[in-house]
Amino acid sequence: MASLSIGRRRFLRVAGVAAGAGLAGWSTARADTRHVVRPHRIIVLDPGHGGVDPGCIGASGIYEKDIVLATARELGRQLEATGRYRVKLTRDDDEFVELSDRVARARALGGELLLSIHADALPDQNMRGASVFTLSEQASDREAAALAARENKADLVAGIDLSRHAPEVSNILFDLARRETNNQSIRLARELVTELGHRVRLLQNSHRSAGFVVLKAPDVPSALVEIGCLSNREEEALLQLPQYQKKLAAGLLQSMNDFFDAGGNA
Repeated sequence: MASLSIGRRRFLRVAGVAAGAGLAGWSTARADTRHVVRPHRIIVLDPGHGGVDPGCIGASGIYEKDIVLATARELGRQLEATGRYRVKLTRDDDEFVELSDRVARARALGGELLLSIHADALPDQNMRGASVFTLSEQASDREAAALAARENKADLVAGIDLSRHAPEVSNILFDLARRETNNQSIRLARELVTELGHRVRLLQNSHRSAGFVVLKAPDVPSALVEIGCLSNREEEALLQLPQYQKKLAAGLLQSMNDFFDAGGNA
């Protein structure tokens, strides 16, 4: 990979100790950071669907892929305007991107956080509200095993070639990274629920977990936000309004500020 996130660099240091690798360049002395200019955090936004995949179709015929791309662009503008973040999108036009490619793009870009943006459609058209998903532990374990086997654990976590270590060591390193990523993803989701809840309506069960492929990066904290329900006519109309998209983006932005201010992916 061309670059490593702050969180991955921290993991490299821990992994080097665990593996007895003696990685060079890491000093145990406490650095004087008073005059250090901190690098921008790299945020990867993932507008769901695209191209031949419209996603959900609203009550009036609006496509999910268009709503979430507009919202992601607005969020990207707000994030960049803070001066704290560099923003990358997995797609910035009406392009179809496979789910596994979205994860690969986030990791290749050195993403320190991946937020996948979607809109929901529910059988009960009276239901409305935003919600947040993180990866379920069961799905994470199953995917991690398959991913590790398929890639032979080479260059899989933080740029470390796990295949060079004994199986018991590489398993420990992979599990350490995955657990830390899952913990940070849950922290991110809590911030998202809190900040969105201050601005827009949430579904009653606002934080859920599922085996979404796009959340399965082993070393990038990730969450999927459903910004509302297109199946509800009132919310579908709101989601098309630029001012409502700005309100959503403001909540998402504040949740990321809170996540990083509290030491997320530090």
